[in-house]
Amino acid sequence: MLAHGAAAWCLTPTTKLARKLNTIQIPFLLAISGAYRTTSAAALQTILGIPPLSFQLQYEARITTIYRLRNCLPAHVTDITPKDLEEKAIGWTSHPSQHLEINQVNISEDGDLPPQRADVRIFTDGSKTVDGVGAALCVQEQNTWTHNWSAKFNDNSTVFQAELTALKEAVELATQYPPSTSISIHVDNRASFQATSNPKTTSPTARKFFNALLNNTNITLHWIKAHAGHEGNEKADQLAKEASATGNMYDNQKLPKPYIKSILKNKMMQQWQLEWNKSDTGKKIRDILSKVSTHSAN
Repeated sequence: MLAHGAAAWCLTPTTKLARKLNTIQIPFLLAISGAYRTTSAAALQTILGIPPLSFQLQYEARITTIYRLRNCLPAHVTDITPKDLEEKAIGWTSHPSQHLEINQVNISEDGDLPPQRADVRIFTDGSKTVDGVGAALCVQEQNTWTHNWSAKFNDNSTVFQAELTALKEAVELATQYPPSTSISIHVDNRASFQATSNPKTTSPTARKFFNALLNNTNITLHWIKAHAGHEGNEKADQLAKEASATGNMYDNQKLPKPYIKSILKNKMMQQWQLEWNKSDTGKKIRDILSKVSTHSAN
């Protein structure tokens, strides 16, 4: 409850507000540590790996401001703008009365590849290596490999983004076939499988896939186990790894939420370090723990 509306009152906390939040935080720090009441808040925060409350609330306020309110943050915080970030979709993808056919989404506990019944099989995969992030798909028609697609993503992208993009490319390719053609799309990533089959997914890319399935009942989605010897899956995985190093860059990439969170967290840690360096209290502790961390000192 304390953080409620922090974007309105803690985006730029004053010294007075920071001190007031410290007085709220100190009893909890003492209870956790069992330290003497005379121990300084700065020392307790560093020992326990718990940032000052004002910095934590400011961090949450910044995330809310740029990601949810879609407002820019000050230039000294980050030069990333809301238009650079992936948007969060809200509400239902379609009316609840509209739903996928029962056989359009398939998952089995063993993750085995289903028997070949579809005219066309599309295998997708995403990969993150030391060289970067890549996504790929390969198409099999009547036991013949007919088409490949792959792309490289910027290093700030996630495997989840790559997997979803590969699925989006797969379903766009699938919709080009005649409606009488049965097409199965296979993915080994459980998170992207669940997102694309969920009518309330918050990913715009996953929603595009869901709508395509909804409007094309000849297309089915299957989850298969990764690295289980499925030829199509292994082929897509290899293509994705190659794309992560040497593939063509994918256009119109958006930064994922985890990336901006990591940027803002690093900014919070820098502020905390500066505060700890110039603190008038806890000097003996600072001689032992000169660097702040979100991990406790024990």
